[in-house]
Amino acid sequence: MKKEFVVVGLGRFGGSIVRELIRLGADVLAIDAQAERVDEYAKIATQAVIADTTDEEVIKSLGLRNFEHVIIAIGENIQASILTTLILKDLGVEQITVKAHNDYHARVLHKIGADQVVHPERDMGIRIANNMMSSNVLDYLELSDEHSIMEIRANDRIAGFSLIDLDIRAKYGINIVGIKRGESIVISPAADDKILLGDILLVIGADVDINRFVKKMMS
Repeated sequence: MKKEFVVVGLGRFGGSIVRELIRLGADVLAIDAQAERVDEYAKIATQAVIADTTDEEVIKSLGLRNFEHVIIAIGENIQASILTTLILKDLGVEQITVKAHNDYHARVLHKIGADQVVHPERDMGIRIANNMMSSNVLDYLELSDEHSIMEIRANDRIAGFSLIDLDIRAKYGINIVGIKRGESIVISPAADDKILLGDILLVIGADVDINRFVKKMMS
């Protein structure tokens, strides 16, 4: 049975979610208040409708309470984002993910019951900054305000050494939880596993500690 999603707001962020969910085989109801955006996604999404999601009766008429996951990707209208979240929460939608525009908006969303709050612009900025600081940093995922998981390509400073040789946990307070090598991945590598040049390390820890490691060993 196909998974069913609703995406509210068809700007750059919401639109990219619609395209990817459809590519992955999901059913997607795409909603926006602007007719031209709905027209653009009418041929992409399973269904696309023009609607004001700050109106509870409109939301009820669309049957949004029956969808397992609603993504609210409304543009700059923070009030509309908050009101839509409140209505969907009151109606008992199982999973609500909301795009936040700033930390204040995010705090409000958490307080009113959003299940997940994302900061796409901020997170992309962090990724770009990390990639510019070191060509060996491939990707970054924020786990909390102070902790992250990062993909780092092994350079010649650490290649040829085992995890116990490098003693990264003791020196930097971070953990290597996986090693990608070609098409395979080693989860929870052993202390005597050697790192090869070009391996991709999955590193988890406090941001300050990961940054110390990157600055010291990857620059």
